[in-house]
Amino acid sequence: MTSLHLRRLGSTPRERGSREELSCPDIFELPDGRFAVIGTDMTSELHSVLPADAGVASYERIVVITRDTLLHAKRDIPDA
Repeated sequence: MTSLHLRRLGSTPRERGSREELSCPDIFELPDGRFAVIGTDMTSELHSVLPADAGVASYERIVVITRDTLLHAKRDIPDA
């Protein structure tokens, strides 16, 4: 993969009170407008409770982040 510039949305984990550098949820915007999320893989726990019209492809995962992470990112998420 080529070098990408990722733009963090919201506060850094440290600014949100995390003391562990390597295990903190985070949200980044990629140059093409997609979003990358670092979170806990909970695919096996949540797959069976998804609505009937939702699915998870073999290359996808259900990733959980804290509410605090998303609320801190809200100000940086574009409207369109």
